[in-house]
Amino acid sequence: MARILLGVCGGIAAYKAAELVRLATERGHAVRVVQTPTSVRFVGRATFEAITGAPVLVDEFEPDPLRGAYPGEEMPRHQPISHLALVERCDVYCIAPATANTIAKLVAGQADSLVTTAALACRAPVVVAPAMNDAMWRNVFTSANVERLRAAGIVVVEPETGRLASLGEWGAGRLADPERILAVLESTLAGGQGRSPEPAALPASGEAQPNALAGKRVLVTAGGTREPLDAVRFIGNRSSGRMGVALAAAANKRGARVTLVGANLAVPPPVGVEHVAVETVAELSAALDERFPSCDVLLMAAAVSDFRPADAARVKLERGERLAIELEPTEDIVAGLASQRRAEQLVVGFAAEHGGDFVARARTKLARKGLDAIVANDVSVPGIGFDSTENAVVIVTADGVERRVERQAKSAVAEAVLDEVERLLVTRAAR
Repeated sequence: MARILLGVCGGIAAYKAAELVRLATERGHAVRVVQTPTSVRFVGRATFEAITGAPVLVDEFEPDPLRGAYPGEEMPRHQPISHLALVERCDVYCIAPATANTIAKLVAGQADSLVTTAALACRAPVVVAPAMNDAMWRNVFTSANVERLRAAGIVVVEPETGRLASLGEWGAGRLADPERILAVLESTLAGGQGRSPEPAALPASGEAQPNALAGKRVLVTAGGTREPLDAVRFIGNRSSGRMGVALAAAANKRGARVTLVGANLAVPPPVGVEHVAVETVAELSAALDERFPSCDVLLMAAAVSDFRPADAARVKLERGERLAIELEPTEDIVAGLASQRRAEQLVVGFAAEHGGDFVARARTKLARKGLDAIVANDVSVPGIGFDSTENAVVIVTADGVERRVERQAKSAVAEAVLDEVERLLVTRAAR
């Protein structure tokens, strides 16, 4: 049983928080709830009190009848500061739904409500599940704030795409399914995020060595390259860069010095990371040629065009009945870099495969390109891969490890990839 503190913000999705509490209590967890004043307009205290069997707090200065205790615990004899006692005793703090306003306050370090004050005082892992209108979720400021939460070590359960509160609206911003949020909470509790694991001499697959990336120079590529057809058109792909951006944010959080080479990113780069913008394969190759010699780890997550027009027009081509375009292959950037690396450098490739035995094809690429690891995903599966907030991958390493990462947020997939990177670094250092 875990002690879960749930912060509920004002929004129509607050009704789903009641379902999250019900599921958590059915699993045997002890739950306490704190609310913002606005959230009470959507779901009153009585609802959460009935499900948890414990009082709900809204104001920082109101006394807690349980003195910070969770259901099933003995009540302390002294009268503590209620909002501090609740957060001090919790094993994980989840804010769901988290509005754009509350997310902005968390990033700014504000403590103007019980929900934000608890977040600022929390030493346990923090999980945030945003919910808002599609336009607000896609706003550049919200995107930047979410990435800053991740960079600070906060787990973000990205919202889903579907019908929104406003009549007839459809888009991203729906609060994640309560089952999914609870799964993330339980995974966070099981993994001990936010706490220092015991060091191991040689960690097994999937076990991160503490601080193995601290101080390392990590070079990450993200996004999709575009090759011009004429002055206005191009050949490209649907990569948004989310996976590479998530990797850069996660590496930065682990103390690495990160450079992100982004090709036509659809999402903002993480705060605190050097960003180099490129467009074509040639520009990406030039940026890597300059920076690869000084890096310790290369994470080649960009979707690099395999072909480009042999002779791109310098003017806009006019409409015609038929247009024949000759394509020529582009250089295999990651294979070229792997062939000239130093012995201590780590090179990780990514393979977006389509159906069939995609793991076998990835394993072949791993050997042919001379990589230390390759991260493969099957983009024929709906809802993962290109321009999605979630992914499911198989990590294959040169030392024989094959690790499957089930479908989850790309930020969580990034952590799994970096766990393997840290394992490989430690294993290599021990030789």
